[in-house]
Amino acid sequence: MNTLEKAREDIDRIDREMTRLFEERMQAVAAVANYKAAHGLPVLDSGREREVIEKGVSRLCDPSLAPFYTRYQKELMRVSRERQAKMLAENGAEKGVESDTYRKYNLALPDSSYDIHFERGGLSHVAKRFDLARRVLVLTDTGVPEEYAERVCSAAKEGYILRVESGEGSKSLDTLEMVEKTMLTHGFTRRDAVVAVGGGVVGDLGGFAASAYMRGIDFYNVPTTVLSMVDSSVGGKCAVNLGGVKNILGAFYQPKGVLIDPELLYTLPDRQVAAGLAEVIKIALTSDKELFARFEKNDMTLDNIDDILYRAVVLKAHVVEADEKEAGLRKILNFGHTYGHAIEGYTGMQNLLHGECVALGMLPMCADTVRARLIPVLKKVGLPTLLPPQTEAILPLALKDKKRTGDAIDCVLVDEVGSCRIERLSVEDFRQRILSYAN
Repeated sequence: MNTLEKAREDIDRIDREMTRLFEERMQAVAAVANYKAAHGLPVLDSGREREVIEKGVSRLCDPSLAPFYTRYQKELMRVSRERQAKMLAENGAEKGVESDTYRKYNLALPDSSYDIHFERGGLSHVAKRFDLARRVLVLTDTGVPEEYAERVCSAAKEGYILRVESGEGSKSLDTLEMVEKTMLTHGFTRRDAVVAVGGGVVGDLGGFAASAYMRGIDFYNVPTTVLSMVDSSVGGKCAVNLGGVKNILGAFYQPKGVLIDPELLYTLPDRQVAAGLAEVIKIALTSDKELFARFEKNDMTLDNIDDILYRAVVLKAHVVEADEKEAGLRKILNFGHTYGHAIEGYTGMQNLLHGECVALGMLPMCADTVRARLIPVLKKVGLPTLLPPQTEAILPLALKDKKRTGDAIDCVLVDEVGSCRIERLSVEDFRQRILSYAN
């Protein structure tokens, strides 16, 4: 027996034992579910889960295995929670399950209301949340774990997966044409649907493609990043870039539903999580001083992020409900974006993520007292606080912003945490505001 055969024989032996232990563990999980049902306890106990993982890591003889063991345990715990939730639902405790692991917000609009579903492990229940009994194009990108799109595709009556390259470069007319041709090739009709599974790029691209195909087919969104969960997946803005200008071609096209599953965030790098939190900080600064205070007092982790996501999304939903087409109030969601988009569009800044650019774009638009509180929060989360030195080269891109009218730009300014105002600044006043902070 050679070395490979011996190793495989060892793996088979270990797998047999792990199968036995898995069944034994699921029996214990069932006992836990029954106890929780009888005592009205929630399915999720993040403190207990952290304790189990920490103890397990401490027992490892090889410390280099810690990140792999942690991922393994988190997936095992996700499966265990699904098992508990299923048992509780079957035993008639659905109401209790929904109050703890499932929340829903109906974004109410005159012609296009839809539900935003918040559920840990919700991707496994996607067929309950979306109408997938038809042809479905699952649009994803190369940076998203393949299993996410495959789960959605398997839930569809007739599913097709299209995977585009990750990154802002896919928000282009060329990629849009590829998406439309894929639907045309597979005979999609107005009764069929697009489901975006990914970050903001995929969501924007999928929504715009759905809005244009046969003058509009159904669109659903499964955001997989913090940024897309709290920002781009809600509100119906979809677009592609053109000529180096971000989101210059687009539409307001509301999805039929959004599924926010915090479990999908565990595969994200820490930097991506931080970039997404920039959008939460943004809306907290403009609309919710208590939410901002939570960033000052607490460390945000993926285990305690659920309520943060829900609160940020509902804040944005309230704005969208009041001003769907950005006639007035909705402009406050652009806080940090005017100069942030310019930084992002500048060719020398391709190493910065969207959320990092938004974080930088907020700084010149704050009063000194607000900035004094904002900078420590940005640093705590892991976001940049120093504007790039190429200010003179970046400013012309900001002047192409969609919010410019003639020689003025509508800017969102924050003079006090939790509130904001929209002021039309002349191009020169805007320029001086940026330069004064940059210098």
